[in-house]
Amino acid sequence: MMKLPRRRFLHLAAGAAALPGVSRVAKAQAYPSRPVRIIVGFVAGGPNDIVARLIGQWLSERLGQQFIVENRPGAASNIATEAVVKAPPDGYTLLLVNSTNAVNATLYEKLNFIRDIAPIAGLIRTPFVMEVNPSVPAKTVTEFIAYAKDNPGKLNMASGGNGTSVHVSGELFKMMAGVDLVHVPYRGSAPALTDMISGQVHVMFDVLTSSLQHARSGALRALAVTTLKRSDALPDVSTVGEFVPGYEASAWYGVAAPKNTPAEIVDKLNKEINAGLADPKLKARFVDLAGTTLPGSPAEFDKLLAEEIEKWGKVVKFANIKAE
Repeated sequence: MMKLPRRRFLHLAAGAAALPGVSRVAKAQAYPSRPVRIIVGFVAGGPNDIVARLIGQWLSERLGQQFIVENRPGAASNIATEAVVKAPPDGYTLLLVNSTNAVNATLYEKLNFIRDIAPIAGLIRTPFVMEVNPSVPAKTVTEFIAYAKDNPGKLNMASGGNGTSVHVSGELFKMMAGVDLVHVPYRGSAPALTDMISGQVHVMFDVLTSSLQHARSGALRALAVTTLKRSDALPDVSTVGEFVPGYEASAWYGVAAPKNTPAEIVDKLNKEINAGLADPKLKARFVDLAGTTLPGSPAEFDKLLAEEIEKWGKVVKFANIKAE
């Protein structure tokens, strides 16, 4: 067996060790070489779907491959999440992450969502709006709290389902304001809004994009938005935090990939998404959804996820919310 001189051997060994790195970089440079799927855990036409299609169109134009939105609704978005975490970690299957995923991390004990994904980038944050049927006499959050305390257990709080972000936003309010509201879960926000307008239920913490037209028309009375700052979409409407100090809730959206997706691909997608969030035309489309952009690194999006999981985990446990 031929013996190599030590220097020659070390040189070859170093070259061989570098090869996997070179191939990873080459893969990232070639990425994407075929269409990419963005899996959305909700039906077409809703806020999640619209956000995914807007960023998908942007990435398609920037990266020269189709980013195709695939709707896989069901099980509070867990079906979509499961499909992504089980996909090959090659950057060709992405997940539209949202605030419901952060609630599910506590609601479903066997869900390993946070351990099984690679956060890529945040997209936008949108407020919920605390709204009442006009038959409720309260015109402000303070008046609503007083009315609810005078009528314990008589006011119904609608949501789009048990454990949804709309539901837990209401539970956070109940917890912080010390009021007794009866939760009435629906299968989706649309039927809940129908019953809100007809007066069958009294209060709802709905995603602002879904309720904006009803708030503007007067079909529902907007008492407050749930973000720390007032919304440009309803500039005259207060924040809940102006009356209940420290209260904040919002719907937010981002993009993630299966765990172990190469960092080079994650960074490439993050860079292009952030470029989109800075683009005036795309930014204007997000403003139409009452959204403020969430630019940042994968690490910053990971931090947001961790904070939201911790926050909503406390609410789920306090309110003893169980999965349907």
